[in-house]
Amino acid sequence: MFKSLEFLVGQKVNIDEVLQTLISFGYTRATKVFKEGEFALRGGVLDIYPANFEVPLRLDLDDDTTIAIHGFDPASGANIDEHTIVLVLPFKTSPKSVFSSDVPLNNFVDIQTGDYVVHNNHGIGRFIGIKEFDVDAKAKEHLVIEYKDGDKLFVPKHDIHLVQKYVSFTKRPARLHKLGSKEWQATRRAVEKKLRLLAAELLRTQALRAQLAGFAFSKDNEWQQEFESKFPFKETADQIKSTLETKADMESPRPMDRLICGDVGYGKTEVAMRAAFKAVMDHKQVAILVPTTILAEQHYFNFSKRLEGFPVKVGMLSRFRTKLEQKMIVKETAEGKVDIVIGTHRLLSKDVSFKDIGLVIIDEEQRFGVKSKEKLKHFRLLADVMTLTATPIPRTLYMALSGARDMSVISTPPTNRLAVKTQLIGFDEDIIQEAIEVELARQGQVFFLHNRVENIDMVANNIKKLVPQARVAVGHGQMSARFLEEIMLKFLKHEIDILVCTTIIESGIDVPMANTLIVNRADKFGLADLHQLRGRVGRMDVQAYAYFIVPRRELQSEIARQRLKALEKHSDLGAGFHIAFEDLQIRGAGNLLGAQQHGFITSIGFDLYCRLLKESIEHLKKEVEIKHEPQPSKY
Repeated sequence: MFKSLEFLVGQKVNIDEVLQTLISFGYTRATKVFKEGEFALRGGVLDIYPANFEVPLRLDLDDDTTIAIHGFDPASGANIDEHTIVLVLPFKTSPKSVFSSDVPLNNFVDIQTGDYVVHNNHGIGRFIGIKEFDVDAKAKEHLVIEYKDGDKLFVPKHDIHLVQKYVSFTKRPARLHKLGSKEWQATRRAVEKKLRLLAAELLRTQALRAQLAGFAFSKDNEWQQEFESKFPFKETADQIKSTLETKADMESPRPMDRLICGDVGYGKTEVAMRAAFKAVMDHKQVAILVPTTILAEQHYFNFSKRLEGFPVKVGMLSRFRTKLEQKMIVKETAEGKVDIVIGTHRLLSKDVSFKDIGLVIIDEEQRFGVKSKEKLKHFRLLADVMTLTATPIPRTLYMALSGARDMSVISTPPTNRLAVKTQLIGFDEDIIQEAIEVELARQGQVFFLHNRVENIDMVANNIKKLVPQARVAVGHGQMSARFLEEIMLKFLKHEIDILVCTTIIESGIDVPMANTLIVNRADKFGLADLHQLRGRVGRMDVQAYAYFIVPRRELQSEIARQRLKALEKHSDLGAGFHIAFEDLQIRGAGNLLGAQQHGFITSIGFDLYCRLLKESIEHLKKEVEIKHEPQPSKY
């Protein structure tokens, strides 16, 4: 039987039994948890750092009842995210065991009453709560799942790993299965058959790439250590782990294709900087591809600043450079005189070539068009590739989960980072004035986002009247490149207090002193967009604020209400994954995964789809290993 320890919010806990089980699972008791395999009990708080978790867990107990379950940052103790049900696996597990679809990909079963769920053996039902039943004269918790025609399934706690929330990325409600019918098994068998073909194709592509002759980078030198020591902040454990995984890939002769996944402001850029520096130390060139001109400027500014004192030349290709400047950068890049070139899709133009490219870093790949992605496929044959993302799209996510792509996750926030306080407000000049004045009083800066160019100057004038002492400027994509660049640099240097702008600030802009964001007509934005915008503030160890101005509830569309509700619900640190999933569930995934894969996910749910795909891949890998094992001699 699959072994795990299950914790549910509202569950009665026998703490002595839990501690004995943890010890039998290979966990060690400590005064404070810092690494996987440790647990600590202090009063009514049980901390556990489970195997394969990105952060430790904290269970708050009140009179032996679990009242809350949180992930937390071991350095600061701050709560990161909240969970309903958690599965803790044994710490010492056999790496040789073949993965089964009964083993959860995600150790959290975050379901609420009324949610659609999938049981591996019985199909899609609706979760209606947790109920105690007497089993062997003991009261034991069971999940209660309702199926078609009102039939109920009672799932004992030790089988919780078979249940996950149903996620399909379609707008249509799920269709419940009939308990005991053959329909579910037939659906599952049909999907498994197709996934075996997909798994074979994924492994074939992976094998072909592995056969390519990649470049094995050298071990770190003294300059690398000196460069990394100049990082002005304390690295998180996840940043260090992601960096080590990236370096191991680079030092291998197999071409790297690694996804660095982390929420906005969690330090993905520093991992990329260290990889870029390592490539340059081996006399290789680096291309850094970003989706917007503003982000290219930001990266150019940050890279140049961090590389001061080192003989590394950084160039930038975007509309912020004149035709003559671009021509010179293209020429010097081809000659190998530019070590790191940062740019928008301009980098993918036919006239751009490299003397000796070694690393390509792609920031938010999902924001590039089809033509750009075709060119990026070509890059993957030439060099090591690192992709950075805050909101992974399902295709990327399931490839990483299934083992067809390498992924590093940065889920621990920087030390002393605070969650951005999020408020939905009506348009009220008094509230807006007070929010700005409070920020300016602590020598901070403000983003005021108004996404209509035709009257953005009028809005800026109104803001100026509300806070006449403030230095106010306007920034939008229809300005001349030179003027916009000048505005952004002034804001970065704190020569501007309030930037009234459009969504040009959405991707990756990092202005440490800007810690108040005000978004006009937030109901007009997508959920992932609002989360990205919220990530523009809260980069320091001070409390940041996001004010989303919305019309009265009755004037909002149903979808807008769902988005805003999700944004308030997921305002903790590290909410990016939840936001990405909620957004896709609200608006649907369209043809993001291809019509056939999309249909499979709808029929069995995203989690089971990933489990079955991973199971197929693991079995195929096992078959290949057995086939290539040396046969015993007949003599």
